[in-house]
Amino acid sequence: MQITEHIASLSEEGRLLAAAAEQAGPGASVPTCPGWQIRHLLRHTGMVHRWAAAFLTEGHTAYHPDGGEPDLDGAELLAWFREGHSHLVRSLEEAPADLECWTFLPAPSPLAFWSRRQLNETTVHRVDAESALGGPLTPVPATRAVDGIDELLTGFHARPKSRVRSDKPRTLRVRAVDTAATWTVRISEDPPQTVRTAGGDGTEDVDCELSGTAEGLYLALWNRLPLTAVTLRGDRAVARLWTDNSAVT
Repeated sequence: MQITEHIASLSEEGRLLAAAAEQAGPGASVPTCPGWQIRHLLRHTGMVHRWAAAFLTEGHTAYHPDGGEPDLDGAELLAWFREGHSHLVRSLEEAPADLECWTFLPAPSPLAFWSRRQLNETTVHRVDAESALGGPLTPVPATRAVDGIDELLTGFHARPKSRVRSDKPRTLRVRAVDTAATWTVRISEDPPQTVRTAGGDGTEDVDCELSGTAEGLYLALWNRLPLTAVTLRGDRAVARLWTDNSAVT
């Protein structure tokens, strides 16, 4: 996806998140984040938006801590969230293409990294906000879902801090049936190694395969939908290894 598409989608996802949060109310429980209420979701996501924007506007070339979550609630908290989201979108729109700043996953450029990262951050938390309403979720287009799966499998879980490990080597295949994308994830005592292929179902024998729409896989791999939302073939323990250890912190 192009940077401009990421930013436009980020703008819409933030508006959807705020609208769902406003409808649900600050005290509503968030089923996809046990123990959280909408107020916790807004404080967290709003803090992340401001943290990300600081790299874009202040050009930090090393890690810079966030400013913490505010002691706000109700209408004030919602207004604070909307202000921070708008500031992030503007910061991305106005950032130069040759921006230099700190990032933490491989990307073609810092601007490409932050636009993609904040789009996925906000999309997942928009799903959280909508889950508090108990109704249907706003769809995630297949191309965006594939891009989000890529970031999760080849970015986050390629890092040394990934907790998806196994003493016995295991292989998980992830296949998006509505696209040509298939990922093979090799799980061992080291960080998972993922290879994406295009076309075909994959001929290599694997221990477990998860298949479904790109959107279903995206949300299941981010632990926002249960494994029953996708089709599982093979050893369920491999899939549980993922769901039990893949939370990104």
